[in-house]
Formats: sequence, C-alpha cells, structure tokens
Amino acid sequence: MDDLFGPADPPTPTAPAADAPLAERLRPRTLGEVVGQGHLTGPEGAIGRMVAAGRLSSMILWGPPGTGKTTIARLLADAVGLRFTAISAVFSGVADLKKAFAEARDHARAGKRTLLFVDEIHRFNRAQQDGFLPYVEDGTVTLVGATTENPSFELNAALLSRAQVLILHRLDATALAELIDRAEAIEGRPLPVTPDARAALVASADGDGRFLLNQAETLWSVDLPEPLDPAALGAFLQRRVAVYDKDREGHYNLISALHKSLRGSDPQAALYYLARMLTAGEEPLYVLRRLTRFASEDIGLADPQALVQCLAAKDAYDFLGSPEGELAIAQACLYLATAPKSNAVYKAQKAAWKSARETGSLMPPAHILNAPTKLMKDIGYGKGYAYDHDTDTGFSGSDYWPEGMARQDFYQPTGRGHEKRIAERLAYWEELRGAKG
Repeated sequence: MDDLFGPADPPTPTAPAADAPLAERLRPRTLGEVVGQGHLTGPEGAIGRMVAAGRLSSMILWGPPGTGKTTIARLLADAVGLRFTAISAVFSGVADLKKAFAEARDHARAGKRTLLFVDEIHRFNRAQQDGFLPYVEDGTVTLVGATTENPSFELNAALLSRAQVLILHRLDATALAELIDRAEAIEGRPLPVTPDARAALVASADGDGRFLLNQAETLWSVDLPEPLDPAALGAFLQRRVAVYDKDREGHYNLISALHKSLRGSDPQAALYYLARMLTAGEEPLYVLRRLTRFASEDIGLADPQALVQCLAAKDAYDFLGSPEGELAIAQACLYLATAPKSNAVYKAQKAAWKSARETGSLMPPAHILNAPTKLMKDIGYGKGYAYDHDTDTGFSGSDYWPEGMARQDFYQPTGRGHEKRIAERLAYWEELRGAKG
C-alpha cells in the first residue's frame, strides 16, 4: 500500500474482491479519498489545480515509501481521462521504454493520450533519463515519476526542467490512525491490541502507511485470545515498538524533548529523554538518525567532530547491537549536548538553496570552466584562471560567481567553538580580496 486513505466511497464495479489483501481493499478510488497529501491534492494544491483545469504537466513525485505516489499517479490518469501505463526502473530496460513510447504514440494517433508512470525513476541512468526528453517534449506521454531519493541529485537537470517536482509528506500520527480506523471498518472488527499498543503500532510505522496496513493484516491473520499490550505486540511482530505511558506522552513528544534539551546544552536532561525512548522500545537507529541530523543542524562547524561522533555511534551500534551498542548512542548524545552550538550551516544551506532556485541555470564564469577540447579553449573556457597555489598566500581572490550575480554571503560563522577560527580565516581572505580590488 502506498497511501493514506479517508472515508470510502460506495463500492464500484472495479472494487477489489472481498478476499483481496487489506492494502488493495483500502486503495482509494478518487483523489478525494487520498489522505495525508492535501497540500497537493486539495483545491489549492498543485495536483488539485491541474485536475480542475483538466490538464496535467509532467511531474516527479518525491516522498518516503508508503505515502501514496503510485496511487496518486493512477488516480491522476482517471481524473483527466488519460490512458495509464506503468513501468518500474528496477525491472525495466531500454527495450521496455521503447515499447512503452511506441504504444503511447499509437494511442496518441487514435486520440488517446498516455500517462506514463515510472516507479523508482532515479534508478535509470543518465542516458536512459535523456531518452524520455523527446517524448515528454512532443506530448507523446505525460511523465509521472516516483522517487524516494532527492531529485536534485538523482535526476538529470534536463529532465527536471521539463517536470514539476512535487513533495509528498511522511504520514503523520493522525493520518496513520485514520488508516487503522478505515481498516477496522472494512474488517468489521477492532484491531486485537490495547489502546497503548495501538498507539505504539502507529508510531512504529514511522510515516509509512503501507507498512502499517501490512502489520495490521498480520495481527488479524491469527486468532489471539486477548488484545496484545505493547510488550506482547513487539514480541509478536518481532519488532521493537515504543511503549506509551498513561499520560500518552509518546514518540513525537519525546524526540522533541530530546532535541530541545540537546540544543539547550543540558546533557542531563538529554540523557534522560534518550533513556526514556530506548527503554520504552524506540528503534535505536531512529534515534541515531535524529542525533546525526542534530549534529549538522545545531552544531555544524562549531565542532565538526559532532557529526563524526554520531556516525561512529551508528557503526558501533551496527556492530554490537542492543544493549551493548546503546552505550555508544549515549556517548554521542552527551557529546552533542556539551558541544558548542551553531546553526550557521543550517541557515547557509537554506539560503543557498533558495538562491539556487531563484537564479535558475546561470553559467559559471568562463575562467573557471575546464577546457578539454580546442573548441572550448577557443571560446574562452579556462582563460585567465588563477591557480591559487601559485600565489604567495595560496589565495588568488578570483571571482567565482556567475556573470550578473553579486557575491553572496550564505555562510556566516559564529564566534563559538571551531567557527571562531573559521570566521578569522574568512575575514583574512576578505582582506586579501579587498586589497586586490
């Protein structure tokens, strides 16, 4: 299952069989039934607007597993009357692509346009991605690609320029709980778990609706004498699930408390919330992912070793497992809490990404472009490049920004920790740059 669902419509002729898998029986029949992606499918969302206009542009659906990418693509074709065909980049090659394009062209001649859905589109290599371009440009297909990877890194710039990137959100606790409500309604019986175990099951899905439904179907597949509590649920599913106390303070509250305690440089409180999560059965690798993110977002270059400590803790946990490996997680947690704090890298990344989106495809200046051919040398590539190591200071002070774009200061180090030395170095280079004029 690749989505989150709202209230079901009345049965249609295409409704799945009664003995079909739970995920298939809960598959939405219209875009209005897809829950959790309203920012895209709602009236003001990009998909909602396109459907209302009756015209689709090619798009890349980027989001975590189990959030609705495949189902949205199918429903898009139905909503605007396009023929739907799908291929997977995992199992398909050049021959499959050629066949899909040829069939789409034949149907186009007969007046039926095609929506070509490509799952895991990032798995195609650069040359294969280029193969889509002429068919997207001439309208033979409306391309809808799905990926769990960052399109900026995995897809060709040429393909991205012809497709709109739409981001699907990880399903939140409310949406996942609604999935369970719908599953219980269609099964005609409650999930055989206690309220605390139900909340723990939702949290353990980590935003993946398909995973949650598969787990629920497993629970219904056996005859349980009594509802499972969180500990019994974890043993039954062979998966650690978080235990929620009587005040219902759970997964998201605890990870927020841990993050804020680290940011506030309180190692005692941070260690307490870490212990709360791990002793309750939280996935250690989930905690490690959050600690690693914190190392870049809230410490950055104020202490570059913070990121190294987190990755070392992850390796140690992979090697030792629980409970021995959890000591390395505690060490990383204390290192982060006691390290100097800076969000300068985080702010610089956001500013740089914003600038990149706004400036489009400005070319770098010719003097810093490689010139491997005579033609490129003749048109000025590499001309006037100053090799920094040949200068007395090891710093040429050259202009590396695109023509017509002013120099930007995305990264502004603080005076804390290692960033104090970085700030001094940047000031020194700025002085040299100013002296050069």
